[in-house]
Amino acid sequence: MGALLPIVLVVLGVGLGAGAGFALRPAPVDKETTEVKLPENNVEVKVAVEVPQSELSYVKINNQFVVPVIKQDRVSALVVLSLSLETLASETSAVYDREPKLRDAFLQVLFDHAYLGGFDGVYTASPAMESLRRSLLASARKVVGENISDILITDIVRQDI
Repeated sequence: MGALLPIVLVVLGVGLGAGAGFALRPAPVDKETTEVKLPENNVEVKVAVEVPQSELSYVKINNQFVVPVIKQDRVSALVVLSLSLETLASETSAVYDREPKLRDAFLQVLFDHAYLGGFDGVYTASPAMESLRRSLLASARKVVGENISDILITDIVRQDI
């Protein structure tokens, strides 16, 4: 019985230490690259910059996107999506200011994706979704700028007609 008390104290101490370490760990950081022009010879260099995740914000696009899937000159299905954008917290108002233009650009990408058969078959497979995300991200960066770091497809559903 006397040997049991030290073992219980060791286990309790290790558990409390691990809990404290978990609770007090530093915030994770993302690495982004930025271009810097050096004064010598006007050389451009890409430098990794650490951005704390606390500076990232998610902007939910207010209304869903409804995309028709057309087969043989008629609407055969409707795809409904909800999108959010990952950006710097300081850029959220800029995203909301450009939302109408963003919606237009996103709809064009979504209509092209549907036209090319992106919503046929297993439309939620990783390659199809990654292709759609890349196209949406490129479109968002053209409208808002390079501060958009990711596109999140929060909801997607297809209703056959």
